[in-house]
Amino acid sequence: MDKKAFVKEVLKRLKKIHPDAKIALHYKTPIELLVSTILSAQCTDTRVNIVTKDLFKKYRTPKDFASANLKEFEEEIRSTGFYHNKAKNIIAAANKIVKDYNGAVPDSMEKLITLPGVARKTANVVLQGAFGKSEGIVIDTHVFRVTQRLGVSKEKQPEKMESELIKIVPEEQWRVYGDLLIFHGRRVCMARKPNCTGCILNDICPSAFKV
Repeated sequence: MDKKAFVKEVLKRLKKIHPDAKIALHYKTPIELLVSTILSAQCTDTRVNIVTKDLFKKYRTPKDFASANLKEFEEEIRSTGFYHNKAKNIIAAANKIVKDYNGAVPDSMEKLITLPGVARKTANVVLQGAFGKSEGIVIDTHVFRVTQRLGVSKEKQPEKMESELIKIVPEEQWRVYGDLLIFHGRRVCMARKPNCTGCILNDICPSAFKV
């Protein structure tokens, strides 16, 4: 089975056991998704959702975030970890959105990655979740790990892995690929103790029972 056929089979099976696979972050607007995604670095989505429940009542627009007091904002997001850098990047990104993009979160990869704290992973999440666009594949820690274990890619850098996957995964499945592998990585193919015996892919996964 070549890689394209293999991925097709993987997605077919994962759709059956993860029909609820979608972005777990809570948001209503593009700026809320952007902020949530930046906060989610090295932090669980559950914790981010707890923090943003109150945060988004106070800050509603890019202008609100741009005007935030840095020290105060740091305390408001402290529990997400790495709050100094996150606060600085969120406020700086909001300022750039206000000044360069007329106060609207940009809807292209090219523009999103010009924002402080925004690399391709964050940009892909925002494009897919807020604008329904797929200009790439989200490569978070779960997607990275599961993709390697499945043998679909052995690349050791997220951007190189994304470039390889774009050639293998059909474009209309780019978002689905990320969503499904994230859920599978959280629920079954965990980092330390993957549940290979209970995995729907164990008969085709080259890493099954080797961990």
